[in-house]
Amino acid sequence: MDGRDVARYAAQAAGRGLMLKASGIVAALGMIGLLVLGMIGGSAGSASATGNPCGGLGTPGAPLPGGNSGGSTGGASGTPHYPGGPMRDKQVANAQTIDRAAQDAGLPGRATLIGLMTALQESTLLDLPGGDRDSIGLFQQRPSQGWGTVDQIKGHPDYQAHAFYNGVNHDHGGPGGLIHVPYWQDKPLGKAAQAVQGSAYPDLYDRHEQAAREIAAQAGIDLNRAGTAATGTAAVTSGASNTPGSNGSCFPETPAPSVPGGAFHDSTATWPDMVKNRRDIAGAIAWEKNEAANGAGTWKAMCLASTANAYGWSYAGYTNPPTNTHAWAIEHYRNIIPAAWRHDGDRNPPPGALVYWDTGGQYGHVAVYIGDGKVASTDILRPGYIDIVPAETIETKWGAKYLGWAPPYFPAGG
Repeated sequence: MDGRDVARYAAQAAGRGLMLKASGIVAALGMIGLLVLGMIGGSAGSASATGNPCGGLGTPGAPLPGGNSGGSTGGASGTPHYPGGPMRDKQVANAQTIDRAAQDAGLPGRATLIGLMTALQESTLLDLPGGDRDSIGLFQQRPSQGWGTVDQIKGHPDYQAHAFYNGVNHDHGGPGGLIHVPYWQDKPLGKAAQAVQGSAYPDLYDRHEQAAREIAAQAGIDLNRAGTAATGTAAVTSGASNTPGSNGSCFPETPAPSVPGGAFHDSTATWPDMVKNRRDIAGAIAWEKNEAANGAGTWKAMCLASTANAYGWSYAGYTNPPTNTHAWAIEHYRNIIPAAWRHDGDRNPPPGALVYWDTGGQYGHVAVYIGDGKVASTDILRPGYIDIVPAETIETKWGAKYLGWAPPYFPAGG
C-alpha cells in the first residue's frame, strides 16, 4: 500500500467498509482520523510512493469525506478532484505553492501543470504526513532517497515543490528535479512527471491533466505563462502550446539542455597507489577504440565487464547478488569504489576514468572516459557493441542520471 492508497483507503473506509491490509491498517486508520477532522493540508507533511494500476483506489474518483458541496465545474463533488469545502481550499493553496516554486525556478506554466498532475497522483494534492515506507508530502518524497530530512520535508509544501523542480543536491549525487530531465518541455506531460518521480506505474499521471487545469483556473494560475530562466533545461521562450512546429516538436522553441546533458571536459589526475591494472590508460583507451571499430557485438548488458576488459582483466570479479555472473555498475560505484575516490557529479574526469550513471533500475551504467568529452559505452548506439559517443549522450538518450567518475579500480579482477 503506498501513500496515495492510504489516503484513498481512508477516504473510502467510512462509506464502503473496505478491508485494509494488515500491513497498512495502522497508517490507514490514522489517516482516516486526520481526514475526517480536516487536518490534512498545507501544514501536514508529505510522502512519496507509486500508483495502484488496478483501478479504483489508484485512479481518480475515490470519494473523500465532507465533499458533498462546493465541487468545481466539470466533475462530481466528493471526489479527489472535486472534494469541495475546506479540502478543496487546501488543494488550491497547494497548487499556488507549486506555481510559485515553478516561477521561482524561471519555469513556464507547463512546468506548473506537470507539478499539479504529479501531486494529484501522488497525494491528491494534499500535504500528507506519511505514506509508503518513508514517503512524505505533496510529491511523496522520501528522505531515504535524498529528498531532504524529515524535518525539511514534513509540513513544508514550499520546500517540497522547490525540490520537485530543482532537485536536492543533484550535483553531488542527490535526486534531480524537473530541470534535470533532458528536453522535459518536449516530453508528454505524464512522461515528464515520471522522469522525476520514477513511479512503478508511469501511466497514471496523464489522467489528472483535466483536473489539474481546473484547479489551476480556480487558483488563478496561468498555465500559458512563459518561462524566464536563461540557462539549462529550465530555459524556454514561450508558454505551453500544443501547436507542432516545423520540426514536428510541440515545443520547438525549447533549446538543447545544458544540465543534465552538459558537456564533459578533460582533467588530470593521478590514480591512488592501490589502483593497479594489467593495462595502462593508453592501452585501455586503445582497446576501447579498437572494440568500437572492430568488435563482434558481445557486450550487451555487460558494461562493467567491458571496462574491466579494457584494463586487461577477463572479468570485473564481482557478482551481485552472488548467483549472478556479472556485477552491477551502480553497486561497483557505491560499494566497491572507496568513497574518497568518488567524484560525485563532477563532469571533468581524466582520460581513463570510469564514469557512472543511474539508469533508474538496479544495474546502472559505466563507461570508460576516453577524453575530449567522449566515452566508450556499450549498448548506447548498437545493442551489444561498444561505440564512442559524447559522454552526455547517456543522459540525453537514456534519460539517465549522472553519478560521477572514479579511478579504474578492480581489486577482484581476474
